[in-house]
Amino acid sequence: MSQLSPPDPDSAFIAHEEGREELHFRRIDMRGFKRPDGLFEVEGRITDRKPHDFTSPNGTRHVPANDPIHHMGVRLIFDEQMIVRGIETFTDSAPYPDCWQGGLALQALQGLCIGSGWTRAVRERLPASHTCTHLRELLLPLASAAYQALTEHRRLRPEAVDIQGKPIKIDSCYAYGSTRSLVRRRWPGWAGKE
Repeated sequence: MSQLSPPDPDSAFIAHEEGREELHFRRIDMRGFKRPDGLFEVEGRITDRKPHDFTSPNGTRHVPANDPIHHMGVRLIFDEQMIVRGIETFTDSAPYPDCWQGGLALQALQGLCIGSGWTRAVRERLPASHTCTHLRELLLPLASAAYQALTEHRRLRPEAVDIQGKPIKIDSCYAYGSTRSLVRRRWPGWAGKE
């Protein structure tokens, strides 16, 4: 297994190491909020930069080195049942004039449940040629950010279980694998069972 460079304090990776030349920088930020009206929000933002001057392939936009080529985002407003009640998008920087309207199609997600089937539903409702690729890509991990945003809110609820009484968290990720120590400690009766 190869090893990555040791992290520096300002980034997950060392940007300039001998022999490496940075070609592109992308930052994705996601945050979750509780609103005063009882609804919740998750917001995703994406920023792309180049360490050199960039001219869009059609020649309509020149972007100086380290200025954002893309800076855009999406906000999903949802209720406790994870139903999308509103969608807002913004584009502060994009390489083409048509990009500025790329978020309009996201309104097709109103009423969709953030949960199982989310990725498939996003792809079906938002064909690539109908929306901004960057905003569409943000929607996929925003589902897990929405789930994480409600972790504390749901902490006092009873554990969700399937029809056999098995906690649905078991086998939902590596740490919650049925053979892992977390499951053996938390649900010993279900440890090792598939």
